[in-house]
Amino acid sequence: MQVHVAKADITLMPVDAIVNPANSLGIMGGGVSAAIRRRGGEKIQQEAMACAPIAVGAAVVTTAGRLHTKAVIHAPTMDEPGLRIGVENVRRATRAALIAAAVHGFDTIAMSGLGTGVGGVDQDEAARAMVDELRAHKQGKPNTIYLVDIDEQMLFSFEDALRNAQQGL
Repeated sequence: MQVHVAKADITLMPVDAIVNPANSLGIMGGGVSAAIRRRGGEKIQQEAMACAPIAVGAAVVTTAGRLHTKAVIHAPTMDEPGLRIGVENVRRATRAALIAAAVHGFDTIAMSGLGTGVGGVDQDEAARAMVDELRAHKQGKPNTIYLVDIDEQMLFSFEDALRNAQQGL
């Protein structure tokens, strides 16, 4: 698996699927979710809400509307919009997103810092948890993952977590 860190708007990524750090109700009201809904269209939220409730630790795949990607993987980090969460929810959402990508045969996916906005998880903790889950994922797909964000500190956290993982720290 190849992992790349890039400063980018996830809604513009030309990958097979992007990961939406969702809530269990499928409501795309804030942060990355709202950006995906605004750029991709209401149909994405309608499809996600039709699958609700989606448990933290599970994921569903919807179409991508007007986005440059084929699909959106909705991986809840919280049960309801606006909840503060712990890092374990980031782990579970990352794992669920990777499994969904494998099941759907997606080669390339993009994900931003899960749980670091409304969820309130420390960016360094979230990045370490996400990288741990990437390393633990042993299925053949996805084979390329883009860890993207527009926030410089989140990008630094991703790079630091990857560097520490490679050094065995």
